[in-house]
Amino acid sequence: MSSRRGFATVVYAFTVVMASTTIPTPLYALYSAELDFGVLTTTIIFAVYAAGVIAALIVCGRWSDVVGRRPMLLAGIALSLASALVFVTAGPVWQLMVGRVLSGLAAGIYAGTATAAVIELAPPSWQHRAPAVATAANIGGLGLGPLVTGFLAEYGPAPLHTPFVVDLALLAAAGIGTWFITEPVAARSRRLSIQPLAVPDGLRGVFLRTSIAAAAGFAVLGSFSAVAPAFLSEILDVHNHAVVGGLVAAVFVCSAVSQLAGRTVAIERALIAGCAILVVGVIVLIGALALKSIWLMAAGALVVGVGQGLSFSKGLAALVEAAPTGKRAEVTSAYFVVAYLAISFPVVGQGFAANEWGLYPAGMTLNIVVAVLAVLSLVATIVAGRRDGVGRGAAGLDARSGGTDAG
Repeated sequence: MSSRRGFATVVYAFTVVMASTTIPTPLYALYSAELDFGVLTTTIIFAVYAAGVIAALIVCGRWSDVVGRRPMLLAGIALSLASALVFVTAGPVWQLMVGRVLSGLAAGIYAGTATAAVIELAPPSWQHRAPAVATAANIGGLGLGPLVTGFLAEYGPAPLHTPFVVDLALLAAAGIGTWFITEPVAARSRRLSIQPLAVPDGLRGVFLRTSIAAAAGFAVLGSFSAVAPAFLSEILDVHNHAVVGGLVAAVFVCSAVSQLAGRTVAIERALIAGCAILVVGVIVLIGALALKSIWLMAAGALVVGVGQGLSFSKGLAALVEAAPTGKRAEVTSAYFVVAYLAISFPVVGQGFAANEWGLYPAGMTLNIVVAVLAVLSLVATIVAGRRDGVGRGAAGLDARSGGTDAG
């Protein structure tokens, strides 16, 4: 396969695999009614996905450097296919959890491997745009999943099955195409190893303040992906699955757009702006909860998506810029692990709170906590910027790793 076709194939596979991870989001209300479980169970089903992502990041993070990009890309597609098959035949809750773990493992593999493959297979005329393309495939895929699923569930037959049947067909095409790509990695290391997680002493300050911002942004993403469908259904009386899918998709699309638009903006300035926008977005969401307004919630989703995209991508850029070359993989892996811990534990906590006190106070509490975290990160970033000189560094990460996010 030519380099251009291989590039297009990997971009397609990246998009489809990431879309597969968010397909269940608009369907949680249906599963809840069908299997008779509440918000707590929904959040646990969602959280085991994050556990799969973290496991893949730690265990398989370096494997594509050993066995090659193509085998790991195929492994990710195989895991996504297995997840879709589990959901097509899903019965009890434990089966949904198995499907989510498989999906998380696929996403964890693709976060690093597919980003590297997109950059390596890009034709010469696309080299400077390849990191942006990887970002668009990653986050765009996460947004497409709930958007397409919402419409299929609302207007198509068999809402709990049709989205996954379509997904199986798209994944099969991705697998066939990936089988024929040219392996982009020629020189490989000799043994498989686990990706270590470590933050050198000199980086702990920047790691702490950027990780707080990442945790705040990912906690909001987790809330939208796991709890927003239940909130729309139970509190706002919105039962249209297309609306639910569109609302969740809006967060991811705005995140992707802000990451792409902010590629050339200085790291510290963009990080400050991202944290500030995230604070504003969460305040809007708190207002939406207080007034029980779908329109305010939609506005909050847009603003939060922009803030999350900027704060996360530029936080990662700040770490990459500050880290020694030999420590970048360890530091970025630790950053992703913090982000995915933040997407799971707060959401499960919200599920427990909803089970104990109700969905409304649980949602309000989570958003207040997220607002506090975003403010802390904003203050820390402003202080650090004044100390070190605001504006240093532009888009250091984007030239090396695509500024990717994962969901």
